[in-house]
Amino acid sequence: MSARPIAVVGAAAAGLAAVEALRRFGWRGPLTLIGDEPHLPYDRPPLSKQLLHGVWEPERLLLRTTDQLDPLGLDLRLGTRATGLDTATRTLTLDSGERLGCAGVIIATGVAARTLPGADRTAGVHTLRTLDDALALRARLAGPARRLVVVGNGVLGCEAAAVARELGHDVTLVGRDPVPMARTVGAEVGALLAEEHRARGVRLVTGAVDGFETRPGAADEAAEGAAAGTDDAPDGPRVTAVRLADGTRLPADTVLLAIGSEPAVDWLRGDPALDTTDGLRCDAYCAAAPGIYAAGDVARWDHPAHGLPLRFEHRLNATEQGMAAARNLLAELAAQTPRAAGSDPATTADQAPAPAQERRPFAPVPYFWSDQYDIKIQAYGLTDGADQVETTVLDRAERRTVALFGRGGAAVGVLAAGLPPRQLRALRAVVATPVPWEEARATVRAVTTG
Repeated sequence: MSARPIAVVGAAAAGLAAVEALRRFGWRGPLTLIGDEPHLPYDRPPLSKQLLHGVWEPERLLLRTTDQLDPLGLDLRLGTRATGLDTATRTLTLDSGERLGCAGVIIATGVAARTLPGADRTAGVHTLRTLDDALALRARLAGPARRLVVVGNGVLGCEAAAVARELGHDVTLVGRDPVPMARTVGAEVGALLAEEHRARGVRLVTGAVDGFETRPGAADEAAEGAAAGTDDAPDGPRVTAVRLADGTRLPADTVLLAIGSEPAVDWLRGDPALDTTDGLRCDAYCAAAPGIYAAGDVARWDHPAHGLPLRFEHRLNATEQGMAAARNLLAELAAQTPRAAGSDPATTADQAPAPAQERRPFAPVPYFWSDQYDIKIQAYGLTDGADQVETTVLDRAERRTVALFGRGGAAVGVLAAGLPPRQLRALRAVVATPVPWEEARATVRAVTTG
């Protein structure tokens, strides 16, 4: 009987980090990487920045070429979707109907973009999650000036609005919150970003979207959109406006829906052993069940330092968690008593790595960044859900600022814009583990005024 593989489901940053770590940490058995997109693993953050702007081409986003992947000896299944998982037997079901029995599974399926009713049937309405999404929107923005409405004023919406404005388009940014990115950066930093967007010519609107206004698409427009790949629904009606709940009409020939995302866990809901509430629930070791681990945007795991389950949709976390899940899965497999070939589930002596390490809790210092115009925002720790925020504007004209975020009397996050690397490193140390609020305040003041 052939040896069972370890399967990694999801071929983006977390999945790539996992397969590379599995080989590096000693897995010598079969290794399968499954991705629902047809593309080789690529980097997602530039989709809303350099790629959308047109300064990078898709090839520059590749995380690894075919030649770089070859030494890993992967069974690479691109354009393949996992549709089910039996945790008791560690068996995956694929969209082809194939059932793949595994020694272990790492789930790194990420998230899917939220949308609105009718969006998929309306030409000119876009989401921005995948490479194909970004290329379609880029093609749309590559021509004459458009009237773009960006729905959602979080990180993605703000970044895309900034790029579109730099490209010369008429841009309206609409969100439920009156201040852009307020839930992530706080009200005062959000107000600075609002000032910058307005100064650059972006119209900011507060409201809830109720639907779209459309007109019938002409045959020549449908043919042009289909040929250029600029419309997901080239034969459908074309958007002419976004309608808000209060009756406000926002004229548009192009709409970007940046209204958040949903963890890609629908395919896992058939197994009662898995908790798929807001992602795949894992313990501190990134384990969702015996032999089943998760990494990246899809994983909601117990963070040891913060004492609560967290899920991060950030690039660095995807890579770090992919490596951690691989290490911990191999430690679990190595600790198992070798069984006879064909037992279910099984690892065999020739598959298992040397038991060189024990499982370790995954306790990163979360990090994210956002580029908008000339502003680079960087944050460490937890900024969402803070009950205490203190913002110091160091230079309003230069948008140079620092903000400290607290929860329950402890400092848990820090954010900075326009600070040099030396100060950023010092700020990271402030929130590497939660510390008393006043102690953190004093350290931040010393770092930014010293």
